[in-house]
Amino acid sequence: MRTFALVGLVIAAFVAQTTAAGAQMSDAALAERVADAVLNYAKFSIFDDVNINVDNRNVVLTGRVTIPLKRTEIEQRVAQIDGVRSLTNEIGVLPVSQTDDRLRRVVANAIYNHANFWRYAQRSHPPIHIIIEHQRVTLTGVVENQGDRILAYSLAQVSGVLSVENRLQVSLR
Repeated sequence: MRTFALVGLVIAAFVAQTTAAGAQMSDAALAERVADAVLNYAKFSIFDDVNINVDNRNVVLTGRVTIPLKRTEIEQRVAQIDGVRSLTNEIGVLPVSQTDDRLRRVVANAIYNHANFWRYAQRSHPPIHIIIEHQRVTLTGVVENQGDRILAYSLAQVSGVLSVENRLQVSLR
């Protein structure tokens, strides 16, 4: 079995792999194709988080997106990939909230306008994702070091935020 997570736009492989026999696509190769489909979806943003699990070419999508259309279109993109045996879409849709929308902008500005995070903001797929639901922030993705992880957590604690959960991972390179 091979498990993959697209955390804020970075693929992290976890543990074991089943080798597919003959011409069948491996779970690893399939997970990469699924991740590319999600990353290259034009509407996927720093306010969305999609995780990918592939086991024996059975794909499970989890995470949260800001609007139902994203959930549907991501599912459609993944379903078209050759090699997908089955697809389960468990991506949740964040509730509509003007307060959460305002906080998304404020938290994103606090993080990505900070000098320490300019290098992340300049990437085609910024790696820090900001998921806000009912004024509660969850940070996902991958940063380069523990200092950036701690600083992002601190910067996310803006006025109006009730809590911050830091799920940022530190890159292993």
